[in-house]
Amino acid sequence: MALPKLKADATTARLAALSVPAGAAWATAARQDALTRVAAMGLPVRRDEYWRYTNPETLVAVETPRASVFDPQEDVIFGKVDRLHVLFVDGVFDAEASDDLALGGIEIERLADATAKDLHWAKDLFGVLEAKSQTSVERPFAAMNTAFASDGLVIRVTGKVSKPIHITYLHRQETSDATLHHLVKLDAGAEVTVLENGPAAARFNKVMEVDVADGATFHHIRAQGRDHERRAVTGLFGRLGAGSTFKSFTMTANGVLTRNEVVLELTGDDSFAHVAGACMGDGRDFHHDDTVFITHDAERCESRQVFKKVLRNGATGVFQGKILVKEGAQKTDGYQISQGLLLDDDSNFLAKPELEIYADDVACSHGSTCGAMDETALYYLRSRGVPKAEAQNMLTLSFLAEAVAEIDDEGLAEEVRDRLAQWLERHRG
Repeated sequence: MALPKLKADATTARLAALSVPAGAAWATAARQDALTRVAAMGLPVRRDEYWRYTNPETLVAVETPRASVFDPQEDVIFGKVDRLHVLFVDGVFDAEASDDLALGGIEIERLADATAKDLHWAKDLFGVLEAKSQTSVERPFAAMNTAFASDGLVIRVTGKVSKPIHITYLHRQETSDATLHHLVKLDAGAEVTVLENGPAAARFNKVMEVDVADGATFHHIRAQGRDHERRAVTGLFGRLGAGSTFKSFTMTANGVLTRNEVVLELTGDDSFAHVAGACMGDGRDFHHDDTVFITHDAERCESRQVFKKVLRNGATGVFQGKILVKEGAQKTDGYQISQGLLLDDDSNFLAKPELEIYADDVACSHGSTCGAMDETALYYLRSRGVPKAEAQNMLTLSFLAEAVAEIDDEGLAEEVRDRLAQWLERHRG
């Protein structure tokens, strides 16, 4: 079917401004396949079903919207954690500012180096999970990422890694347009924690494909914030083997437009997939969209989606979440909750929860609520001498607590809670 002219013209113009990176034959084939997918589906417009709540116009535009470089006044989150630190500046790997990539139980290299080799394990992962996700819902920005990303990390985890891999993104040019693609492959029984944070660019397109083998464990914690004019679209794609665990948590504050897509497939029995997010938005220019799709294709698997958004002064939050239980995926336990806390009458929380079930022995539930702060609880705290602003912050942190509880490492969870409290303190009133 031919694309509508407006959509086709916008797609053609955007793709014409980009070039496919050079690489080995297998990488070039994967990129060309992705480019074909983008051209066929077209870049999104507001009328597309899964973009009806979020306007993708500035993500599609050929010219990068300008974003002022933000000078943070606080220490970098996770900066005091014993970790292996990797730095990207405006989407380009900074070797001098990064740690030595050698660490027991893990192999790390740049995407450009991996895709230049004729033989590499990345051949079986690069663009594979992204391409498979397109059968459920079209994800053109993820396909565009596979086609054009020339930098990123290629990580193979062979054992239990002693400390987290911390990826920091810095933004130094007002019109930087960064595209990064990370690959993470965990061997059977391996375990790793990946941390992400930082303003990556004026416009950022990032994909991470994660293959979790039998009995392996993947922990992922990211903080999106520290810059006020960021526009970003991210894709996190995961495939889970038998008895494996995948846990991802995202904290988001600030930014003009953020779209986080998560697509997970539970292919092995007794696997666990937990995805959570805590979002805080202030102002009419703030728009945050979480779009999640989890497929159960094995027995006795568990998935959780826990998303909380605090919105004020006209901010908008979006949640689109789906659980698909395929035929034969018996004993599935699927849980989904999305909640919006509106601190004024001008903010908006838009939710589209979905369940699609083809097995008869499952326990699946979803819920979505939206409302103001509990006046009874606020009155209780104030009647005991707690100032109003402090009481509001306490109740807000309590509202976000269920999402933060999805972080297993208590030290990292405490740092996230501290950052949430700092943001609330800065935005009092």
